[in-house]
Amino acid sequence: MALKITVIGTGYLGATHAAAMAELGFEVLALDVVREKIEKLERAEAPMYEPGLEDLLRKHVAGIDGSSGRLRFTQDWAEIGAFGDVHFVCVNTPQRHGEYACDMSYVDSAIASLAPHLHGPALVVGKSTVPVGSADRLAAYLAAHAPAGEDAELAWNPEFLREGFAVDDTLHPDRLVVGVRSERAEKLLREVYATPIAEGSPFVVTDFPTSELVKTSANSFLATKISFINAMAEVCEAAGGDVAKLAEAIGYDDRIGKKFLRAGIGFGGGCLPKDIRAFMARAGELGADQALTFLREIDSINMRQRGQMVELARQALGGGPFLGKRVAVLGATFKPDSDDVRDSPALNVAGQIHLQGGQVTVYDPKGMDNARGVFPTLGYADSALDAVRGADIVLHLTEWREFRELDAEALGEVAAARLILDGRNALDPERWRKAGWTYRAMGRPKA
Repeated sequence: MALKITVIGTGYLGATHAAAMAELGFEVLALDVVREKIEKLERAEAPMYEPGLEDLLRKHVAGIDGSSGRLRFTQDWAEIGAFGDVHFVCVNTPQRHGEYACDMSYVDSAIASLAPHLHGPALVVGKSTVPVGSADRLAAYLAAHAPAGEDAELAWNPEFLREGFAVDDTLHPDRLVVGVRSERAEKLLREVYATPIAEGSPFVVTDFPTSELVKTSANSFLATKISFINAMAEVCEAAGGDVAKLAEAIGYDDRIGKKFLRAGIGFGGGCLPKDIRAFMARAGELGADQALTFLREIDSINMRQRGQMVELARQALGGGPFLGKRVAVLGATFKPDSDDVRDSPALNVAGQIHLQGGQVTVYDPKGMDNARGVFPTLGYADSALDAVRGADIVLHLTEWREFRELDAEALGEVAAARLILDGRNALDPERWRKAGWTYRAMGRPKA
């Protein structure tokens, strides 16, 4: 008989995973404690912007005309326990307030709520990013509190989703990592992921600690690479070099590669910043804090980029205060193809300039509502053209394709001054300069 899947938590990770499991042919029941999320999903509306997700929801949510009906939603833990053979835990693990450490309360609550309803053999699969050692603790809790006892097993299967590509990353993952303690758990997960495995996705079987470490290690490496090139941009700025050419040159080295070597205002979002901080905190708890002290500098370099963009804007405007200056900000989300403004460098820069007296107007293709929720006192425009109208300076802070394709001449006609700072090194300097703009970017030649 075909496996039945449940998904606990229907945020960015859970909603995508639930829809993808339905796409792979499974009957899926997803739970969330927030009724508003469930109501949206039952209408096949995604709780956030993610390309392709609403198409999958319309294709599979029960009650939608023409759907497969394989995806349903509930708030009933007993229904979840009775329905599923494999239960995926996809809840958030934010940074603890005032600390570097990870807040495990949502994961702990999910396991505690699910356990009493597991009366028969079941596999609970954690996908959330957690501190190493969590799976051992949760497995013991599950065995002690589930009526099924040790037949209620735990496995860990970290997610590697990129916002903007989450659907494809779930259906066609570049690797699958599972931490298991039994052949049965491995067999069940091979059955769940049979389609991507058949397509060639590597399936890495390991223990609990290694599976937990994979995600934080990967994110730490990516963060290191991003902060490295941003540090090189600082050196290029001081020495008169060109960080874009530097990145191109070192990127030809196969040992280094070209990805994540575009200097800019740094990384943000709900994963990289909090993951490297939680990794440092956990290493300290384990007595291995010296092994990860370099991540403190990575974090410091990253946060410094935001202040440097503010200072670059100040200097471009003559070095005085921002008071009375009209500043257009293109981008509010932490990356393109997302509506996520969590720890967004773009919004942070906009907020800093606003707090220093600048008249800031922001435009973002998808992140406007979320940005207003975080910074309601900023100005917002309905288009890039409206944001730039009357601006003394334009800051390009999120590398949306729409911004890369802007008509520089048309924007110049409405701006008060043709002055643009490229905080993502994603625009074509020559095209903007030919349209009469002064183009500046950290670590790039001034002309």
